[in-house]
Amino acid sequence: MTRLQQLHNEFDQSPWLDNLSRDRLTDGTIQRFIDGGIRGITANPSIFAHAITGSDAYDADFHRLLDADTSLEDAYWDLITTDIAHALELFHPLYESSGGGDGFVSIEVSPTIANDTAATIDAARDLHKRIDRPNLLVKIPATDAGIPAIEAMTSEGRSINITLIFSLERYGQVIDAYMSGLETLLSAQGDLTRVHSVASFFVSRVDTEVDRRLEAMGTSEGMGLRGKAAVAQAKLAYQQFRTRFADERWKKLADAGANLQRPLWASTSTKNPDYPDTMYVDELIGPDTVNTLPEATIEAFEDHGTLAHTIDKGHEDASETLDRLHKVGIDLLEVASVLETQGVNRFAADQDSVLAALKSKLA
Repeated sequence: MTRLQQLHNEFDQSPWLDNLSRDRLTDGTIQRFIDGGIRGITANPSIFAHAITGSDAYDADFHRLLDADTSLEDAYWDLITTDIAHALELFHPLYESSGGGDGFVSIEVSPTIANDTAATIDAARDLHKRIDRPNLLVKIPATDAGIPAIEAMTSEGRSINITLIFSLERYGQVIDAYMSGLETLLSAQGDLTRVHSVASFFVSRVDTEVDRRLEAMGTSEGMGLRGKAAVAQAKLAYQQFRTRFADERWKKLADAGANLQRPLWASTSTKNPDYPDTMYVDELIGPDTVNTLPEATIEAFEDHGTLAHTIDKGHEDASETLDRLHKVGIDLLEVASVLETQGVNRFAADQDSVLAALKSKLA
């Protein structure tokens, strides 16, 4: 049994792959990951930019689309939705065998509309209609404009992956949006059992930004807090998850067949080489969670990762860590705002870069 399989079988955590490309779909790589314990897959504009610009696997499809007078942007979406549809087929047996618990594939709405609620709703709805599969999750960013879009899509019975969550406060809003959407669906006598959702709480980027600020301060107390913010915040997010999904509001929805909105740990590769390369896996293991892993992190975890129930251990220490960060001058809400803006801008830039690369190919 692989360590990834043990994560699920012994600790009820679902490891998902954070990568997707046509090469990996067609050469059997993705199927081998499934056989080895991967239970879902996520993609974003950065991943697709790397896939499309770094391979000629898309060229024949691109030429076909151009021959049909398809615009560059429409061609881009056709290329990536084709990959998503292929991945959905590969993961569908797992979706069926898990009773809808896993086997999901995620595709993100355009990051250029992250601050436009109406456009996000239209785009998410269009992707669900265009790729009409039960194991599809459409990713909506947890921006101010994204929160009402999450509620709207959930109220229509659509499954959503909420991405770019960086703070406990925003996570609370995401939970509210999910429950409110389910309540609207329930009042319309919709089928709650078909709605699935994960809330993607980003991890390593928090440490990167907080550590940068601590190092700029240069105090001994601050330097001693490096590498501690992300795991502490994630542990408290899990505590919030357990509390909110056990209250009376949730019980009414659960009685009607609603599925938990599982916390998903994203950005789990270690950015600082001084930190253990599996720290954002080892420290966040526990039931009803998902961890999305890039291939290098999977390889490291299979080689020397630690299997232990850790996610709900040390909550008091986690709270103390956040208190100490506040005392030395770290404003985690401001950190989250910066990271959210950076995340949206980075994804938008990557989408622009792949469109520019396609334009170059056209020329």
